[in-house]
Amino acid sequence: MDPFRSLGFLNAYTFGFCEKKGFTARKAWKWSMEEMVRTTSCNAVILPVCAWQEHAYSTQIDSVSPFVMDASDVRNVCLHARALGLKVILKAMVNCRDGYWRAYIHFPDEPVPTEPGWGDWFPAWEEHVLLVADMAEENRADLFCVGCEMIGTDHREAEWRHLIARVRERYHGPLTYNCDKYQEDRVRWWDAVDVISSSGYYPIDALEENLERIRNTAQRFEKPFLFMECGCPSRERSEYRPNDWRFGGETSPEAQERWYRAFTNALEKHPFVRGTGWWDWSATRLYPEAAGMDDSGYCTYGKPASAVLRAFSLHV
Repeated sequence: MDPFRSLGFLNAYTFGFCEKKGFTARKAWKWSMEEMVRTTSCNAVILPVCAWQEHAYSTQIDSVSPFVMDASDVRNVCLHARALGLKVILKAMVNCRDGYWRAYIHFPDEPVPTEPGWGDWFPAWEEHVLLVADMAEENRADLFCVGCEMIGTDHREAEWRHLIARVRERYHGPLTYNCDKYQEDRVRWWDAVDVISSSGYYPIDALEENLERIRNTAQRFEKPFLFMECGCPSRERSEYRPNDWRFGGETSPEAQERWYRAFTNALEKHPFVRGTGWWDWSATRLYPEAAGMDDSGYCTYGKPASAVLRAFSLHV
């Protein structure tokens, strides 16, 4: 049985990345979500609840400080999303305060006395994931994502299976894990989740080969697949390295549009892909729509890529 089938195609947008506790007390976020729906015709929202650790080898994870949105923020976002007719995906994430990517979180596989290790880190991570799982259950989220782009942890199969089993005690909807690009065929525990998902920041000239590779993995595990993240910045040549927000030349909404057009065209040829998670839309710091053509980031607001998304929504 496929618990994901009833949701149809999830044409989602990530909303509110790294927002802090109490951000829904401000008024701007509701308008921002409404603009997201109006300009992209998305039918779902992905809300990442981001904890923090000091660095890649820290074993302390901060889930409850003023830098992390809380249960009331999640509740408010979910209520407004439902009022707009959106499906809701909650996503547990962690970031490193020193700026290093979470993919570098790693410890020796053999315990070293007096040194931090997996036995210290995974319980701290599990605590955050279970906290978000409770929010997902309370708000009847349509899908819950247990982690994102944690390449350095992916090989710890036993710990991930244990964590997922604990999550299922708290949240009773479908589960996924967001592996990083090029890692879809490397994760060995996809059978433990209901949906395979990844970050689809693939170069414009390598879309077909990677979609074929991912399709083979989805078929091997007999699981549905979606891109929990995908997108491209608005910079010259960014369509050839869409995962790198620092790469490229001058601001170029046209480069972003080329990537979005190629990506959505490729998806229409590969119906095994059951959803997209466009990256990303600010909740409280959205620039004016008229300034979109001068913005070099991922958001499609006020840019030609928005029209591509609206057209795409008619076919999914």
